[in-house]
Amino acid sequence: MNTYGLYLHIPFCQHRCAYCDFNTYARQESLLNAYVEALCRELKTVAASSAPLQVETVFFGGGTPSLMQPAQYARILETIARNYRLKPEAEISTEANPGTLSPTGLRGLRAAGLNRLSLGVQSAHPAELRLLERSHDFSAVIRSVEAARSAGFDNLNLDLIYGLPGQSLARWEENLSWALRLSPDHLSLYALTLEQGTPFAHWARRGLLPPVDPDLVAEMYTLAQERLASLGYAQYEISNWAREGKHCRHNLIYWRGQPYLGFGAGAHGYVPGLRYSNVLSIRSYLARLQDGARPRTFPLSPAAAQRQRLAPADETEEFMMMGLRLTHEGVSATRFQQRFGQTLEDRFHKPLQRVFARGLVEWVNFPDGPHLRLVPVAYLVSNQVFVEFIQTHR
Repeated sequence: MNTYGLYLHIPFCQHRCAYCDFNTYARQESLLNAYVEALCRELKTVAASSAPLQVETVFFGGGTPSLMQPAQYARILETIARNYRLKPEAEISTEANPGTLSPTGLRGLRAAGLNRLSLGVQSAHPAELRLLERSHDFSAVIRSVEAARSAGFDNLNLDLIYGLPGQSLARWEENLSWALRLSPDHLSLYALTLEQGTPFAHWARRGLLPPVDPDLVAEMYTLAQERLASLGYAQYEISNWAREGKHCRHNLIYWRGQPYLGFGAGAHGYVPGLRYSNVLSIRSYLARLQDGARPRTFPLSPAAAQRQRLAPADETEEFMMMGLRLTHEGVSATRFQQRFGQTLEDRFHKPLQRVFARGLVEWVNFPDGPHLRLVPVAYLVSNQVFVEFIQTHR
């Protein structure tokens, strides 16, 4: 039986930050109750269109999922438990903004069944938080972490952004140090990208944001690698570090090319041979999921707006691009052959020649056979490796 991850998109925010290009909407919290009920209907509809589905991870992303009340989380999780085969040891995560959490609320989340918390910290410095238009300060982060630990969360991630306009190496090191004082179990560190259509990208084009030196960004990344390694955090993905046993199991589903189902406005899902996404707007999503909405063929729900059939060649390319993000594990040659019926060398003979000639990848022996992975010096130029493995059949 295939196991699945479930991704539930909660697109509500108190304020849409200037750097964000996610499918989010501000000041629409009045629709939240109706949205939760629509999510539950979508979960039931998809489950009814298939044989029983085993679920190993549930991830609430956004947006700001922590704008929901614990009872709303509980309602959704009860729906999942009744309609899917949720593993007893399933990882159940939510993203959260520090300013939206309280000790009582966090105890309610644990009681509802959540066991992993991911806090959008982004920076410890007031000026950087203002630049990012974040509504919290670092004291809210400290309070949230303390309350989460008291509530029983023993799997805690902190998100940080580096490479901000005007950010120095010393400032980045200070941000990292403040975050590490909180002893997180997991850290996700992302270089700022100027996404098309965001205010940040518009400001940069007009010269209103100072340009960021890519060499400085590389120094920031290297500093984080060295600092985290010295404290026992293992880098298991290009942007992610974890203490032993605290890897994000839901994200590993993405990187390993395993199936996941997306629920909610703008959510994406993937099963072998098919990628799909739901309608973007909240109101359109609610309209699609009204009582009596007609079911569709698994894994699509009435909210599905786009679907893309994937040729085997497309799937092999995506499998490589995602798998090579895993810095320790990489891509298993055995798993590749079992899934696609051909060897890595046969499918990607010329790309492999090119990346080996440049010294960007290596073969490493694992119990199940050889794995292909990036060498450490290639982490900073990983996109140059990924591009070698895409569009090879076109």
